[in-house]
Amino acid sequence: MNRLIRLGLMFGNLVPVDSPALVERYNRALRHLTGKQTELTDFHIDISGYSPEVADELDDRLYLNENGCNRQFILLTTAQKSAPLLEAHFSTSRSILKRFIEENEAQLFALTARDAVAGELVNSVFSVSNPARLNDIRHIEIEADTTTGLVRDAEKLGQLSDRFLQEEDGWFDDVLIAQMISVAKTTGDVTRNPVRLKKMRFDQDNFWTDHFGGTYLFRGVDHPAVLTADRDGVKAAFEQVIDLSDRNRIAQFLDQNGLVEPIVKARGIDAGAILRQKMDFIVVDAAQDSGMDLTGATRRDIRRLARAHADDLPEEYHALRNLLAWAEDGGAWPRITSDHPAYFYTLRAANHADADLVNMLLAELTPKDVRQLFICHKQLFYRLYSGWSDTKKSYVADFLATEYAVDKAGTRAALFGHDAPMEEPAPPPPPPAADRETRRDDRIARVGPWGAVLKERS
Repeated sequence: MNRLIRLGLMFGNLVPVDSPALVERYNRALRHLTGKQTELTDFHIDISGYSPEVADELDDRLYLNENGCNRQFILLTTAQKSAPLLEAHFSTSRSILKRFIEENEAQLFALTARDAVAGELVNSVFSVSNPARLNDIRHIEIEADTTTGLVRDAEKLGQLSDRFLQEEDGWFDDVLIAQMISVAKTTGDVTRNPVRLKKMRFDQDNFWTDHFGGTYLFRGVDHPAVLTADRDGVKAAFEQVIDLSDRNRIAQFLDQNGLVEPIVKARGIDAGAILRQKMDFIVVDAAQDSGMDLTGATRRDIRRLARAHADDLPEEYHALRNLLAWAEDGGAWPRITSDHPAYFYTLRAANHADADLVNMLLAELTPKDVRQLFICHKQLFYRLYSGWSDTKKSYVADFLATEYAVDKAGTRAALFGHDAPMEEPAPPPPPPAADRETRRDDRIARVGPWGAVLKERS
């Protein structure tokens, strides 16, 4: 993993905690949440305040996430909003924390100037040792305050102030006035400088969790289902459970709910470039299996390798090559059914609210596409990376550092972005020479570029 760390592909963009004042605030928050503290004088934290160095010191990877269920957090600066989330157990946790910081940025900036803000992502369960408890996770609420309770005291002062102004004898209530003065000593003038964090609640209809070997819950779709690596352990808790190895049922589920679209039909992307890159990654994977050296290999080298060893390449490569030939050169129609190993490589998430979750699922189903795996499912990427040959590790790390990290936003937009639909006038009838293209487009609309999804075998 040292290569990934050196290139900024692991533990990248963490926030340094390297001053005595910040370390002291962090320890105050850590004691407030967990009763523990660190003896380190400098370390790094993610968006939630989790530090891999502190986790090593405490010998506790879950020191801010007991039972992997209700994530606690420590905010020392609003700059944490751009940091990654390490040791994530739920796919929605980072987006929730980022939105909380952005929605309360001015208040958090003022609060963290003097103290750390500590809090928790609270749901209705405290442990998910039983799969049925996953179904009880419906909403996430955020509880947060400074370690000295400044937000709580400000709310209390506001309530006292309202009583003072609204009660007929408020001006003569010495006890009330004394309480207001006492609380105001810590909060300041909340009428001029209000200290208030928004009450935020997030629905949890569709999400991924790493519990039970990796589980995707889709409840907010027309045909709900749970996709999991541990079907036997989970099936008793849910009505519709699909094993992640059951490609046909997954394909049906995605199709029935309109969650995916074929890459070659997506608007606003260079489908040919995406397919070629997927093919290159498949070649790299095959080269690893045959012990070839890819040190310093360029795209031209990879494609030369593919030509020289075409007969030895896996089915995925040849299917994508045929799809590329059909899409760009009018080649023969490629029939890629849902049990074909290339099927999920031809798809990406459609334009909907859960596109990130679906692309995460597709990354798990297409592990040879290392770029999508790294972008959409980092935990799985790191796990698989540890088992690759040094040749593949070197090639993939260099590729990600030079072609992804330099323009992350642009790469994501090129792969997963969606153009807004445009209303266009109906074209005139095509000339006879275009009949073949028209028939091809009609066929896409009916069954997609791969052929019909297979029905589940009885």
